[in-house]
Amino acid sequence: MTTNRLWLDTISNNIANMNTSGRPGDPETVPYQRQVPIFAQVLQRNLDNAPGTVRKQEGVTITKIVEDQNEPRLVYNPSHPHADETGYVAYPNINITNEMANMMAATRAYEANATTLKAAKDIATAALQLGRG
Repeated sequence: MTTNRLWLDTISNNIANMNTSGRPGDPETVPYQRQVPIFAQVLQRNLDNAPGTVRKQEGVTITKIVEDQNEPRLVYNPSHPHADETGYVAYPNINITNEMANMMAATRAYEANATTLKAAKDIATAALQLGRG
């Protein structure tokens, strides 16, 4: 769930900065670069209390967040303060449709994990109720 939350935060940051401009070719006014999380599968083995049994836990984590290396999109706007000598302003190459699709996928994954966690909690509560008689 932490991974999904960080993924959603990254997407939100991309959407919030999609109109952050920069001057083409000027390293002092570089436009925002889209952030991309790198996912990795986590495989962990835990020993149970019973001898000779191994329980496997799997999951996903974000190992790092990298900047997208796509070129910025250039928009002709000669009156903008970040316009270069030819009148172009650099903006991040962020596609709102892709970001929203990623946001929906991250939200659905988060909801699925929350539902699974609630079901496990309900099962544990029911088992405790059975034990009490």
